Amino acid sequence: MNKKLVLSFILLVGAGIFGFQSSATNNSEITVKSETTVNPEISQPAQAPSKNEYPKRFCPVNPSEEEVNAMEQDLMQRQKTRNLSGAVNVTGGVINVYFHVIRSGTSASQGNISSTMIQNQMNVLNAAYQSSGWTFQLVQIDRTTNPTWFRMSQGSVAERDAKTALRRGTADDLNIYTVNNPEGLLGWAHFPWSYERNPIQDGVVLLFQSLPGGNAAPYNFGDTATHEVGHWMGLYHTFQGTSCTGNGDFVNDTPIEKSVSYGCPTGRNTCPHKPGLDSINNFMNYTDDSCMFEFSAGQDTRMDAQFTTYRYNK
Repeated sequence: MNKKLVLSFILLVGAGIFGFQSSATNNSEITVKSETTVNPEISQPAQAPSKNEYPKRFCPVNPSEEEVNAMEQDLMQRQKTRNLSGAVNVTGGVINVYFHVIRSGTSASQGNISSTMIQNQMNVLNAAYQSSGWTFQLVQIDRTTNPTWFRMSQGSVAERDAKTALRRGTADDLNIYTVNNPEGLLGWAHFPWSYERNPIQDGVVLLFQSLPGGNAAPYNFGDTATHEVGHWMGLYHTFQGTSCTGNGDFVNDTPIEKSVSYGCPTGRNTCPHKPGLDSINNFMNYTDDSCMFEFSAGQDTRMDAQFTTYRYNK
């Protein structure tokens, strides 16, 4: 694995206060594998819906309070063990990306997105994470024709079958799959802590029309990928818990939010008795792509802690 990781001896205790670093530009080379057809079905190819058929942004990565408590307890215990051992913490580096284009046929409307769209998506990712010290290097694209996998839903047999066949690398490699989810989901991802018990499911799944230049407006600037990779790096939604009490997203510099934000509601404040306005410009909210442009310093340090704990050299 060609990881260029910047190491810091900063000890991270607990799961709350985190910060940003700088990053290099992405100079990846693309290797396109030969096209494969895996168990094609005799059926009409799934067509991409029109702009007006896309719902409001919804990401199913919404853990319950019990799941969040379990994840946070696990993180704190592992960090404590690392700190006692004197192990170093990763504060940035290069993450290899394996990009899996799943399609129902060879036309653009059947999910056969171009290499240019993929490179544009990589550019969006690198711009979004530029201040965090993390960069994403595209090392491989493969294309698989399978109408069943193309229409996979979260947690389905099709998802597991596709990932079993296609996934590459280890815990610190990012696998991205583009599909045409029939439930209207823009994408989903798996948190770092789940890799140990379920490595096959690890990665990010995206609606292919959410990539830059797709027709999933207003979610077609590529920030669905930014959002889902944020989960893959260990971030919750900024509105986690949907309450004005509690720990929210376990990041101290993102204001507590009582509900999700859609569109670009400038000045929104769902918890007026708490400091700060709602984080409508944060990549981990549900606002339009055009409204999203930032991670907080605390989110950066949380990503560092999560990557160190669950992904680095795993």
